[in-house]
Amino acid sequence: MGRSHAHIRLTRAAAGLLILAGVFGASAGCSEVLFDPKKPRTQYDRYDRIRGDYAPQYIEDEFGQRRPNLRGRLGRRN
Repeated sequence: MGRSHAHIRLTRAAAGLLILAGVFGASAGCSEVLFDPKKPRTQYDRYDRIRGDYAPQYIEDEFGQRRPNLRGRLGRRN
């Protein structure tokens, strides 16, 4: 008792639609910013700003693209 070609195509189409719905549903949940850039990230941000040792979250590279400031934020402090 084999399945008909129409039934197999319908099953594949339904599976494809479920996958697409899952991808779009997962990406819609990440649309909001996790941390507000205007609020302090840690309890030490105000202290670092007063000392002049504050590292911004993002910097522009030599090509003008916005990149995370990993060296400034994770590197050694004075």
